[in-house]
Amino acid sequence: MDTGRKQNLKEARTLQIWNVIYDIIEVVVSLIAGFTANSSALIGWGLDSTIEVISAGTLGWRLHGEIKGLDERRVERRKMITLYVIAISFALICVFISYDSISKLISKETASWSTVGIVILIISLAVNPILIYYKRKYGHKLDSPALLADAKDTFICLYQTVVVLIGLLLVKWLGWWWADPVAALLIVPYAAKEGWEAFSKAQRIKNNIDRK
Repeated sequence: MDTGRKQNLKEARTLQIWNVIYDIIEVVVSLIAGFTANSSALIGWGLDSTIEVISAGTLGWRLHGEIKGLDERRVERRKMITLYVIAISFALICVFISYDSISKLISKETASWSTVGIVILIISLAVNPILIYYKRKYGHKLDSPALLADAKDTFICLYQTVVVLIGLLLVKWLGWWWADPVAALLIVPYAAKEGWEAFSKAQRIKNNIDRK
């Protein structure tokens, strides 16, 4: 492995470490705020952020394997495991968000205002574009579909952040009680799509490994 690629791998791995640290903070704060405020949107957003933790952590694990010189088969196996874990996690999140949101729409439960929730959402609006930029940068430098896909996932998280923020503000300013569970439900199609794509990619990698 040439020196330049190894350095880029190390920098990309460091980026993933910082990504995991931030996302763990994001998950803890958003879930606490979500359950305190009874907000489906905040809870759903926090659960979706757990996928970011898994994705960033396992991608860092895969990059570490390449840095250490693991053979291609073992690196591919790590990618496959990562994708299966992400797919299962997305499926569970879709089920939980759908059940929680529909239940609240039926019972007409209203989310309470959460200053802490709003703060973490605004911070996320600032942090995620930075993460997207650097993931794309190293994705192109390393010719890594995994890093570029992770940048796409972070972009989707940015979109979800905007949706959840708007939902909470509509509840606060206009009294639209239904805006919170509806904002949560808008996360589901994207989570389902990403879960299916992760599963499909894992299956392709598995088939390639089996053929070798």
